[in-house]
Amino acid sequence: MSPPSTTRLPTEERQAAIIAAALRLTREFSPALVTTGDIAEAVGVTQGALFKHFGTKEAIWQAAMRWVRETLLAQLQQAADDSATPADALGAVFRTHVEFVMAHPGVPRVIFHELQQPVDSLPKQEVRALLLGYRKLLLSTLERAVSAGQLAADLDVDAAATAFVGLIQGLVMQSMLSGRPVRMRQQADRVYALYRRSLGGSA
Repeated sequence: MSPPSTTRLPTEERQAAIIAAALRLTREFSPALVTTGDIAEAVGVTQGALFKHFGTKEAIWQAAMRWVRETLLAQLQQAADDSATPADALGAVFRTHVEFVMAHPGVPRVIFHELQQPVDSLPKQEVRALLLGYRKLLLSTLERAVSAGQLAADLDVDAAATAFVGLIQGLVMQSMLSGRPVRMRQQADRVYALYRRSLGGSA
């Protein structure tokens, strides 16, 4: 076990370190198996010091999911904004999401875990807010692409948004089962190319 850290960090920095440690641990373990003791050890503090920043384990996961929601949605929106056309934005959002999961492979484990819980917990509410924000971005991007004539005029944008998320989830599940997250990047372009052709419109 690592000795407790004697370095006193500002509250926000320490909280960020705790969140990062919790998400790192989920690369290898289910969130249900990650204890506050594990997180404290990973950060290099005592459990007492940990609870000064987060009163409960649920509060840690809530903060972690808030960070994921804010960070991922900001990156996806930036990718869309930086694209030349709405159709290009769709591909940029897809690739950006894949890269986010590659950088934070424990995140999908937490999301899947929270969605399976029967109780509407605070972490689960953050996950739901993430999914709603993501869907709003996708629908807006798809609708703009249809209006610009880049996708089929009769495209079912609601179904297209659902399929988009499903493709990401499929890539994530396969990478988790294989234990090789790098496979996501290897397969992402080919999978997206098939999806893009199904939407019709101009290339």
